[in-house]
Amino acid sequence: MRRLVLLPAVDVVGGLSVRLVQGQEGSEIVHGSPADSIGSFVDEGASWIHLVDVDAAFGRPDNGPLIAEVVQRFRGHVHIELAGGITNEPALKRALDTGCQRVVLGTAALKDRDWTRQVIADNGDRVALSLDVKGRRLSARGTAWEGPDLLETVGWLDDVGCARYIITDVEKDGMLRGPNLALLSEVCGVTDRPVIASGGVSSIDDVRTLLGMVDVGIEGAIIGRALYDGAMTLPAATKAAHS
Repeated sequence: MRRLVLLPAVDVVGGLSVRLVQGQEGSEIVHGSPADSIGSFVDEGASWIHLVDVDAAFGRPDNGPLIAEVVQRFRGHVHIELAGGITNEPALKRALDTGCQRVVLGTAALKDRDWTRQVIADNGDRVALSLDVKGRRLSARGTAWEGPDLLETVGWLDDVGCARYIITDVEKDGMLRGPNLALLSEVCGVTDRPVIASGGVSSIDDVRTLLGMVDVGIEGAIIGRALYDGAMTLPAATKAAHS
């Protein structure tokens, strides 16, 4: 049986669960507390949550104590993948100490490749690399920074042992226009590591399409706006994610 892992996204700003469009600062739409959002997804059968401290990602005072409390509250009920502002050793330690199943290094972490290499070596499968992309080049959402070529970066990360990738076309993120299938196929074509699709998943048909890519390396899909706006429900998406 093929299975696509679905990861509902919970973005945290100022202690609240929000939705951002294309990761842009100031585009927040509030959806209540992080615990309420996660609890609702758990009640609907979520096995993973993609939890992001957006404030930390933008260099603002973070939501560390709240994030740690939420992760502990849901331990044993759902796996949590924690992202946002993990760009140095203290931030990494705080994230790992929450007890989350996996931490996510963002594109910004690649500005210090020596550190990224060491984190991967020390933590193995507990670390994923989230690569934000515009065209074929890396991009840090909410900034004008333009990084190196995506596929060259994946090659380097493969060489240093990266266990998993999250690939986001930032121009698709939060726009409900479908994932960038060509981009995902390109990445799967150059790595044998599992790839999680992020950005643009907007319908049950998108879920079915990504399920059809499991055999080439797609492991999962992060879904945000489509769930919050009611374009699909998690139970229906989960049913479509199995065959």
